[in-house]
Amino acid sequence: MRRTTNTGRITLADVARECGFSSSTVSIVLNEAPLSRYVAAKTKLLIKETSKRLGYRPDASARSLRRRRSLTIGIMVFDISDPFCTLILKGIHKTLQPTGYLPIIMDAHNEPKQFERYLEMMLERRLEALIIVANWLFVDIEMLGELERERIPMVMVGRAIPIGSMSSVMVDNEAGGYAALQHLYQLGHRKIAFVRGPVKLEDSSQRFDGMMRFAKEVGLKIESKLVADLPNASDPLSGFHEGYRLTGELIATGKTFSAIAAFDDLTAFGVVRALREHGLAVPEQCSVIGFDDVPHAALFSPALTTVRQPMEAMGQIAAERVLRGIDALGEETHSPANDGHTLLVPTVMMRESTGRRRR
Repeated sequence: MRRTTNTGRITLADVARECGFSSSTVSIVLNEAPLSRYVAAKTKLLIKETSKRLGYRPDASARSLRRRRSLTIGIMVFDISDPFCTLILKGIHKTLQPTGYLPIIMDAHNEPKQFERYLEMMLERRLEALIIVANWLFVDIEMLGELERERIPMVMVGRAIPIGSMSSVMVDNEAGGYAALQHLYQLGHRKIAFVRGPVKLEDSSQRFDGMMRFAKEVGLKIESKLVADLPNASDPLSGFHEGYRLTGELIATGKTFSAIAAFDDLTAFGVVRALREHGLAVPEQCSVIGFDDVPHAALFSPALTTVRQPMEAMGQIAAERVLRGIDALGEETHSPANDGHTLLVPTVMMRESTGRRRR
């Protein structure tokens, strides 16, 4: 009859007692220690089958204390309700799931103080790496200095930050802006309005730079009165309401346009609603293109044409990088691995919200 601890948990000693080998032998086999190569294949098989039959699970906290490792990776998001996060988190989890590292998601709720507090808690709990999923809010890089000093591998998704050991993964915003305007131009649109992102946001300027580059190449005139900027805001979801408001203001100028290029998909959703409420059909009377390809873009009515960021791939690359960084520290290199700054290529997803310009 097998015995368990008073918590009901099957222990290493229970497995050893059941299969008739010493606890040290069982530990060597189940932990795949170097000495396990000297254990007979039949013995290994019996120990593993016994542990599986009894339902033995290693005590992760005990192992991490012995190795002084937490086996956890922090994932910091600024607002988990932001649709931009969804597929990135999926990519991160898909990569970490088979590794044995436990991902811990921290939502800063767009509060710099909360962000700072979470960083302090990370240091207290010896998290082994950090992935930050950035949104359009400002990130104070000074807050990350302590993690840099502690040689904790860090990757920023969606933003480039000039910190020594922090690499970044993001989409090529300029290429995306170029492709967005090229798409509208190829559909015959020449009078195009723009709802850009906040002035201080680098993503916005990069996307508009790409549009300006294409416009210059084809001799397309961009009218300043048809360019509006989202205000700086603490809530990324405010893009919907501001897109709605700014579209009304563009219509009120009396200037004619047959298409609108929006900063992102949430802004584009607001643009479409405003156009409809002003009696303009999409895309028959005005085409709309967004940026991101958030999960709801294809379900929107009309389905939104948008520039897709490969968000799941961005999450996978970020997770792979922090794992390499952890391995590099384990090899006692001087600093975590830094894979630099990676730009991924965006693609235009052609759906129902854009169409050929009608005379």
